[in-house]
Amino acid sequence: MTTAVEASQFIRTIEWDMMDKSKFFPLSMLSTFSVRCVLYPLTVIKTRLQVQRHDQVYKGMIDAWSKIYRYEGASGLYRGFWVSTFQIVSGVFYISTYEGVRHALSRYDADTRVKSLVAGGCASLVGQTIVVPFDVLSQHLMVLGVVNCGKENKMMLNPLGISLDPSHSRLQMTTDITRQIYIRDGVRGFYRGYVASLCTYVPNSALWWAFYDLYQDHLHALLPTWVSHLFIQCTAGTLGGFTTTLITNPLDIIRARLQVQRLGSMQKTFHILWTEERLRMFTKGLSARLVQSACFSFAIILGYETIKRMSIIEEYRDYIRW
Repeated sequence: MTTAVEASQFIRTIEWDMMDKSKFFPLSMLSTFSVRCVLYPLTVIKTRLQVQRHDQVYKGMIDAWSKIYRYEGASGLYRGFWVSTFQIVSGVFYISTYEGVRHALSRYDADTRVKSLVAGGCASLVGQTIVVPFDVLSQHLMVLGVVNCGKENKMMLNPLGISLDPSHSRLQMTTDITRQIYIRDGVRGFYRGYVASLCTYVPNSALWWAFYDLYQDHLHALLPTWVSHLFIQCTAGTLGGFTTTLITNPLDIIRARLQVQRLGSMQKTFHILWTEERLRMFTKGLSARLVQSACFSFAIILGYETIKRMSIIEEYRDYIRW
């Protein structure tokens, strides 16, 4: 059992300069890819629920899962996945920015939560700048393939009007979408919804990291010292994911609509959503997003904090707790 002296000496947060980067970066990329691979179907379901009008195709998360699997097979739940894997590159820049900004702010003796808030926002700004074009492409691929639910519904979920020809490979479909976006909007089409993405993900990232530290502090105060530190971190990450999802859900719907349905502005998108959904716009796709956020937050923190422990420099190894 951990003594009071040992508890006071262990490192609560493994900082950037305590890690061997040659171990950290490869393991981090592998962890991110694994998490995305397992949880990607929830992203597909969330996106389709967000872009449909009312409940014309899917009545909820379970109904969406059932219909996608029934009409499109398991591959339907992974539509657009290979394009989204390019987001792993943005993940490296994201975590490097987060840790780098935290390290820079440490010189000013900033509060831990303030460091996490600022660093999380900066990391998202860098990550979104890289990832938005791939996000646009992957989301268009996600909402393709609802032909068996009826032509009207297919066109509603497929604003570019690209049908899913069974003879087309996934590469051909991606090429078709890329060409259509470029013909209609030019290069800026690949950054459609960029401002909305920043308005969604920058505060989401900043709040998530701040809540992550906040919940850790409270859990450490409430739970006995023998409770696993990694368990506390995973729980704090999950609670942080729940909290930020509830706060930012309407912004995420606006972002998805802007990128997929080619609407003119955030203001116009908000007006259309309010006209169609009224107060339901605050809960549209929320169940899928909460499940996705909880699972993603838990898995990301489990992988991230485990990798930090595995990458720690030898001189600090005796001061970490699992």
